[in-house]
Amino acid sequence: MSRVALVTGGTRGIGAAISIALKGAGYRVAANYAGNDEKAQAFSEVTGVPVFKWDVSDYAACAAGVAKIEEAFGPVEVLVNNAGITRDAMFHKMTPSQWTEVVNVNLNGLFNMTHPVWSGMRDRNFGRVVNISSINAQKGQMGQANYSASKAGDIGFTKALAQEGAAKGITVNAICPGYIGTEMVRAIPEKVLNERIIPQIPVGRLGEPEEVARCVVFLASDDAGFITGSTLSANGGQFFV
Repeated sequence: MSRVALVTGGTRGIGAAISIALKGAGYRVAANYAGNDEKAQAFSEVTGVPVFKWDVSDYAACAAGVAKIEEAFGPVEVLVNNAGITRDAMFHKMTPSQWTEVVNVNLNGLFNMTHPVWSGMRDRNFGRVVNISSINAQKGQMGQANYSASKAGDIGFTKALAQEGAAKGITVNAICPGYIGTEMVRAIPEKVLNERIIPQIPVGRLGEPEEVARCVVFLASDDAGFITGSTLSANGGQFFV
């Protein structure tokens, strides 16, 4: 039987591309989403990927969601922590709620989602956890102290947990996308994209969600069993670590 993969934030943008790519690679995919019922259902109807709604910042909701998926499809063997939000503001104008909301989803969400599947992965001596971080975790970004901090925390989480999982056949890796041509990014005014963003990218274009998805498919595969605790930068050469 094919392995079960769970993708958080898996119905839109990069997450949707990841869900589709994993399904195409033969996984039984379940996609989590938080809010937009109409788009989630439309995604499920088009792709055949079942969708499940809960907030990754809520531990009890995550545990219940994982239990529901495992009851329906079997144990989660591949977890992609993709769900994330932004609440951008210059730091002197940032509110406590803007800070807390971002950290709760982008960082605490990794604990909330990974913890319920971790024991099972250890028992089965196999697991793949892929955390979607960001170029702005690596280099920082003005107006995103909350986002950059949360995504940098994702990398620390990845490195620490990789050491715990290695002897149990579990790999934990992070991917740091740069500017990817999602619906949100393509909504940026064309003048801003062409004059301020794309000139910073040496390959001369935005990345595509499918390019990040292919990275996930590789890291989830048996072929990537010797890679753990790593951070894969997919940013077109914009930033080197």
